[in-house]
Amino acid sequence: MNRAIQLLQLIYIHPLLWIIIALSIATAHFLEVCMLIGIIFIHEMGHAVAASFFSWRIKKITLLPFGGVAEMDEHGNRPLKEETIVVLAGPLQHVWMVALAYILFTLHLIPKDLFLLFISYNAMIFVFNLFPVWPLDGGKLVFLLLSLKNSFPRAHHQTLLISFFSLGFFSVVILLAAPLHLNVWFVIAFLFFSLYHEWKQRRFIFMRFLLERYYGKKSSLQTLKPIQANEQDLLIHVLEKFQRGCKHPIIVKADGKEKGQLDENEVLHAYFTEKRLTDKISDLLFSY
Repeated sequence: MNRAIQLLQLIYIHPLLWIIIALSIATAHFLEVCMLIGIIFIHEMGHAVAASFFSWRIKKITLLPFGGVAEMDEHGNRPLKEETIVVLAGPLQHVWMVALAYILFTLHLIPKDLFLLFISYNAMIFVFNLFPVWPLDGGKLVFLLLSLKNSFPRAHHQTLLISFFSLGFFSVVILLAAPLHLNVWFVIAFLFFSLYHEWKQRRFIFMRFLLERYYGKKSSLQTLKPIQANEQDLLIHVLEKFQRGCKHPIIVKADGKEKGQLDENEVLHAYFTEKRLTDKISDLLFSY
């Protein structure tokens, strides 16, 4: 019960949403707007409850005029299995909501028009959220999938490129099919802005990932994945090979032979604490 109260205290309603609610009352669409907000709320609470189960740090659960977002403070440093569950926990809420609505409809507890509207809203949010566009759930799943084989900055970079392409394709479809649908264009503009901001901040996001990995809460990363580094590689070039969900021993090589081995924390300590920003990886072998 305490955890549920803590989650509810993190809910923030965007001021524009209050305006939408007021307009819905004035235009006699209050029920439809409340239904849509309720579906979005349950979707985001699905993410939040799953994150809380894994003891994630949840910053805020924001309800927007066109959706919602549950902001976490983990920065990509939780096991990929946990992250996948948290991402999927949102879309999965639509399954039981639709099932419950169907039961209520078959029992004649809700009218047909309300049932069909509820189903259409759920389907719309479910499908749209799975588009491969960051920061939608589909975009996050793409990031997780790419993170299985790629380093954090490479997977992040590829995710944003896929997102730009997917959103551009979606925009062309809307332009041809429903060019006057202002609500959709508003959402598209918001997503383009979010993508642009994420792209501009991608280096900062990578540094935040490394800082959280070094200073933050230590999660149990079970997968050991050695990184092969040439003795002439700079520390930052080695750090750019770090992956989500993996613990990295660093194997330093010279002329094809192993020269030594470092723990990833030693590299992170040298870069962030000792400020050895221009050192080569081989320089650390003589220090530790």
